[in-house]
Amino acid sequence: VQLQASGGGLVQAGGSLRLSCAGSGRTFSTYAMAWFSQAPGKERQFVAGIATLGGSSYYADSVKGRFTISRDNAENTVYLQMNSLKPEDTAVYYCAARYGSNWLLQPNSYAMDYWGKGTQVTVSS
Repeated sequence: VQLQASGGGLVQAGGSLRLSCAGSGRTFSTYAMAWFSQAPGKERQFVAGIATLGGSSYYADSVKGRFTISRDNAENTVYLQMNSLKPEDTAVYYCAARYGSNWLLQPNSYAMDYWGKGTQVTVSS
């Protein structure tokens, strides 16, 4: 599975962005998908994840109520709608895939099968 993230940019605090991650291959729907973020000098951290068929989604506490993850398996695409953005959301955002869905209960950036290139999100105050 090859992944390509897009949609990052510069936005003022309180604004919104929508990230997209396009995947290749006919097995896209067998992979749960996730978004991770990495700020300068910090470790990559889990932001949100969604099960293979989109029935369950999971969020980091810091983004609950502000971010929404979704997927369209017909289009091999996963999305991250980011609302009420804060300066502390500034980071490079990566999409990632891992086979199955059980791992979403304890997401681990070191255990992902595939990564896309990151997209920069900058939130100004």
